[in-house]
Amino acid sequence: MTTTDREPDSEGPLSVVFVCTGNICRSPMGDVVLQHLAAGRVLADGTTLAEALEVSSAGTGGWHAGEPMDPRARAALERRGYADHGHRAQAFETAWLADTDLVVCMDRGHRQTLVSMARARAGDYRYDDRLVMMRGFDPRAGGDIDVPDPYYGDDEDFERCLDLIEAGCHGLADHLADHLAGRVAP
Repeated sequence: MTTTDREPDSEGPLSVVFVCTGNICRSPMGDVVLQHLAAGRVLADGTTLAEALEVSSAGTGGWHAGEPMDPRARAALERRGYADHGHRAQAFETAWLADTDLVVCMDRGHRQTLVSMARARAGDYRYDDRLVMMRGFDPRAGGDIDVPDPYYGDDEDFERCLDLIEAGCHGLADHLADHLAGRVAP
């Protein structure tokens, strides 16, 4: 990514970055699910949503930088027909904010960390609206906006996590398609 402080969506594909703590469980699951849904979503002009997106993921810290996705996350995805696209963990860099349309946070702690990072970088609130919650796109989430971290759990925790991510990604895909059709802001 470049650091040109462009207006989001002023040129090129929409950039969506999923963020969790270490970038080995929740955020790469979101990345894989959205890419899968976007590939199958045909837009009014005959292109797919995937052609209009640049999707990635990162962690709030670099604890697992360079590592693959947690094997339990990959297994949960594979059981539902998703394929890991060669994920390698990385830490979120504030320089990306200038070119990122949406930063999709998995829990309130991630959003707060990124708000602090963004305000320190910009010196103001200009990036706050780009920092959104994954479950904010799930109409069934109600006030429960966090995707719980499955890292210290078992396979059932990873399955439940994937349920929440899938629900949020379906809503996010709808939101992004509506944005591209000119109906909503990113």
